[in-house]
This record gives sequence, structure tokens and C-alpha cells, in this order.
Amino acid sequence: MADAAELHRLAVELGKRIVRMTTAAGSGHPSSALSLAHITAHLVFHKMRHDPADPWNPANDRLILSEGHAVPVVYAAWAMLGGVVGRSRREARRLTDEDLLTLRACDSVLDGHPNPAEGFPFFDAATGSLGQGLSVAAGLALAARDDGLDRRFYVLIGDGESREGQIWEAADFIVDHQLTNICAIFNANGQGQAGLVSPQQAAERLAGKLEAFGWQVVTIDGHDPQQIEQALAAFGENERPLAVVARTIKGWGVELLQQGNWHGKPLSADKLDEALASLDRTLAQLAPNASGSTPAPPKPAPATLRSAPDPREVAWPSFREAVEAAGLGAALEKGKLATRRGYGVALRTAGDLLPQVVALDGDVSNSTMADLFAKAHPQRFYECKIAEQNMISAAAGLSAAGRIAFANSFAKFLARGYDQLEMAVISRANIKLVGSHAGVSLAADGPSQMGLPDVAYFRSYTTVRADDRTSPLCWLFQPADAVAAYRLTRLMTQLPGLCYMRTHRPDVPLLYDDEAEFRPGGLNVLRNGEDAALIASGYMVHVALRAAALLARQNLRVAVLDAYSLPIDAERLLELLTRSAT
Repeated sequence: MADAAELHRLAVELGKRIVRMTTAAGSGHPSSALSLAHITAHLVFHKMRHDPADPWNPANDRLILSEGHAVPVVYAAWAMLGGVVGRSRREARRLTDEDLLTLRACDSVLDGHPNPAEGFPFFDAATGSLGQGLSVAAGLALAARDDGLDRRFYVLIGDGESREGQIWEAADFIVDHQLTNICAIFNANGQGQAGLVSPQQAAERLAGKLEAFGWQVVTIDGHDPQQIEQALAAFGENERPLAVVARTIKGWGVELLQQGNWHGKPLSADKLDEALASLDRTLAQLAPNASGSTPAPPKPAPATLRSAPDPREVAWPSFREAVEAAGLGAALEKGKLATRRGYGVALRTAGDLLPQVVALDGDVSNSTMADLFAKAHPQRFYECKIAEQNMISAAAGLSAAGRIAFANSFAKFLARGYDQLEMAVISRANIKLVGSHAGVSLAADGPSQMGLPDVAYFRSYTTVRADDRTSPLCWLFQPADAVAAYRLTRLMTQLPGLCYMRTHRPDVPLLYDDEAEFRPGGLNVLRNGEDAALIASGYMVHVALRAAALLARQNLRVAVLDAYSLPIDAERLLELLTRSAT
């Protein structure tokens, strides 16, 4: 437990580092960061059980900064602790006060918003596009419960940010799944970027909404050490998740930053001494005799995680064996099966073989066929209802906890979560999205149900290189039959990072047997011909085959190639085209 004087001193020490680093950077959000000085100090130095020398420790409590622009306050605390930075344990080093002055530099680990991929492993996911942190915490909390870990997750959320609907998607989801190891702290400083927040985001309104959503709610002065201590003392001991609505002052401790609108504006160098003096005066008023060293946070209890098999080394049953095990043998005898059903069989099989595979769905699991997984592995299936944005960010949280997370919905509906997906890509999350009912094959339902632009969106990620400089940021798969869907799902479990697969609704003839080869960037020749070639993917492969058969009646030999993967291996494409013409 910290006494009030010590917490005031720590808040001022954080404040000095905040103004120094943002002034040195010439950009940043010092006023927002200062409003969180006391809460961050209490969490990082006293409340959270974590090891600054090992931020990868799976037992650490975690802080999720949904209000990502306030990140200088966390960087300041981490430097005071001498916390470790780096992309891996092998390159880990302690963060120093000198490092703080590199904030926002191109080669710095201190990005302008939280970003673990840049080498700040204290965070689990990139944030900054507002409204997403509570969902990430939900995914982390689900994994902790599955692992049997007594971890706690603290989420700092801005009051203006709470206008985002995803906040309330997550609030519902957390209550649905009884995730009482999450504490949401709302930073109610009353100011947004362009002006004051709406009265709908006032502290008392936020408290009322959260209570209506089923949360335990406490409203406090966010700069009062005793109130902060009391609000968080019983966290985890209630049957409901805890929300703390903290009234704070934007620019706390620095008089100049409390005059007018300083959102996203650092102090100029000639104002720095004045700001530091203001912080000293604030401390003299609140705790004139405060002194001491940086306290060490409580350590987490030792944790041992279950070992998980390597997806590349697991032997899968044949397609027929898997289909029969899933209870779809009768459908298989007809010789026609939709790719969505092949995916459902594969997802269920992946769950049988790989305990780290989890699935999320947006209330359409009996259409995406994720219900096959849900029935076989209910403890690893998370129903998100009609809330695709929360689903994708929760999948990112699960990924950060070591899961291979499959998130499913109609391809059309996944478009609602493109912003969340981009943040997951920035985090290098290992998530697999599957969009069913893709394309125009379900014409009777009308255009509101058809996933069409998703090809262009995900295709753009396939053109960007990942960290290894060879793989794309995303693999896009479009299976033409159920066998291909089965085999490509297996491939997705083996590939790191983002994969997206489009499945379709209609039953179609089986084109492949279990001996067919599928690999990233691959394509297969389904029909040879020297006069022309049709290159198609997904449902359109069947259309191309019918077209080639019609052209054959006119003595035209047309090759058909199934381009099931993007990006395409161009050299392989030229080789197959040459071979099919001979």
C-alpha cells in the first residue's frame, strides 16, 4: 500500500518525464498523459503484480491503454522501473530516462501510440484507434481463465472514447462471459480533442450506463490517492466486473496545460522550465515532505502453462475421416459439399488436435459452420453475438495470450471490423478470419449479404511484406471445394500472422482428393489446354470449368487453373501455364 505523499511524488515524477519527452519529440499528448498520472502510478508501482525485468511472463497482470495517445505516462513509469524493452528476450534491455527523449523517433521503441511490435512488450496489442482496448482485455481474460491463471487486466479508457460503440459491445461481452478479472477505468477529464465531451459522456452518465450494463461501478477523484486505493482494493472479489469512473484534470500539475485546449500539443522548449516548476509547486502543496525511491511492484505468482503441439507437426485425418467424424458423411456421399462445410469440419478437427485453437463467431455459427467446433469444444468457443468489432479485437487479445484465434462471420459483415483488423495487423496478431457467404452466389438474399469488396481489402495486405521481409502481412485463401477448404484451414493453423479465407454457401462438386497439394501462394491446374487459360478462384472455378467445357465444343482447348491463394507465386504460375499447354 502506498501512502498519499508517495503517490503524489510518483505522479509528479511521471509528470516531469511526460513534459520532457513530449517537448523533445515536438509532438504528443502531455495533457492527456498527465490526467492519468496518479492512476498509472498506483497501478504500475503498487497494484499490478508484474515483473519489469520480464514483461513476457505469462502470469503478469496487464495494463491495456485503450486511450492510446496518453502513452507517455506509461513510458515514463516503465523508465522509472527500469522495465525491459525489445522484440524478444534475446535483445531485451532496460529502458532509461535518456530513451524517453527518443519518443516518436523513427528508430525508437517508443511509438507515438502503444505498439508491442516496435519492441515495447509491456503492451499486448497496438491501440490508438480508439474504442478497442476493452475488447482486447476480454480476449486476454478469456485465455487467462482457460489457462487457470489468476491474472488481472486493467483498461484505461478515455471519456470521449466511450462514445465508440465497441466499448459497449465489449461491456456486454464481458458480462456475458463473467470476466470478473477485468477492471475498466474511465478517465473522465471532460475534454476531447476539439472541445468538451458530450454530456452523454459525463462521469455521472458513464456511471449510470455501466451500472445498467451490469458492472459494479465506483466514481472517484482520479487524483486522490486514498480514493484510488479504496476503489481498487476489492477488485476481483465481486461477482461483477469493476468499472472505475475517475474524474481527472487534463494537464494535471502543469498550470499552463490547463489553460485552453492543449490536446495533442506539447510545450515548446522555452516553456519547459515553467512546467517543471509548476509540478514542483504542486508537490509542495500536496506533499511537502515527500521523498523516497521508486518502489518495486509486487511480483506475480509462478505460472506454468500447458505445452501446446506445433501445428506443423500434427498429423491430420483424411478429409473423408474428418467429415464422417463430424457427422456429415451422408452429405459427402452426394459428391457435393459447400466450402463453408469443409471449413467447419476442418475447424472442428483443428480443435481436436490443437488445444491452442479457439473460435469466435458473431451469431451466425450455424451458417459459418463454426458450430461444429462449438459443439465439440464449447469451452474454447466464444459467442460474440452481433458485434463484429469486439469479436476481432477480442481475437487479437486471445492471440496475444498464445491462441490461434479463428473469427467467423459473413464476409460482408466482417467489413465492420476493418479498423480493428488493421490494429491487429499492426500488433502482428496471429488471427485467422473466415468470411462465409462470399461473392454473389447467394443472389436471392440481395447485395446487403454479399461479400465483394473484401477481396480488394485483404488483397492489399497480401502486397505488404511482413517482418521476415518474405512473407506477406496476410495470406488470402479462396477454396474452390470442401477438400480445399479443409486443407487450407490446416495451412492457416501453421502460418503465423493474419490469414483470411473466403467460403461460399452453395454445395459444389468435389474437385480434389486427399493427395492434392496446397501451399501458400500455390495454384493447381484442373484442366489442360493450349489455346487459352482461365485463372479463377473460389466458386468461380466451377464457372470456369463449365466455360471451358462449352469452349471445348467449339474445338478450343482451354486450361483452367485454380488460384486458391494470394499472393500468387508468379514463377509457379508461368510454369503451370507452360506445362498445361503441352
